[in-house]
Amino acid sequence: MTTTTDSVAHVAPDTVQLDRDVLRRAFAHVPTGLVTIAALADGAPVGLLSSTFTSVSLAPALVSVNIGVESTTLPALREQSHWGISVLADDQEPVTTSFRRHSAERFDDVAWTADPTGAVHLDGAAATFTTALRELIPAGDHVIALLEVHDHTTDPDAAPLVFHHSRLRFLEGAVR
Repeated sequence: MTTTTDSVAHVAPDTVQLDRDVLRRAFAHVPTGLVTIAALADGAPVGLLSSTFTSVSLAPALVSVNIGVESTTLPALREQSHWGISVLADDQEPVTTSFRRHSAERFDDVAWTADPTGAVHLDGAAATFTTALRELIPAGDHVIALLEVHDHTTDPDAAPLVFHHSRLRFLEGAVR
């Protein structure tokens, strides 16, 4: 059942049943960048890898990422005032392997820097954003982290690493 209120359609929950595996394969058709979301917690970096980073607004400057509600890293991030977002460059493929490890080992082979706010950025990233958590919005089996951008950097010579069809990809003809 779909209802419309103020020009926005709302679908009643639990009215559509989709095969999760088939849906996951459909979502894989959308190429995305890969980012790390990280902060200092008790003097050590904590973070996770995400393919759901998106810009939301220029004024105010807002971005978002989606994080699984069962993430073991989310509780540690929630306690931090600022999060660093690092857009992986195409030469940072090893980071994706590092971030598949147990949370305490993710930064073992990864060069990083923390800024004075405690936001952690990966060295060599294509772009970085220092953000503050504005809101966590429940969204099914994830939460949408709405983040206010306080600072950012870019490397004009770096091309982003791309995730498409569940594989890492590189932009053809990227300027290096």
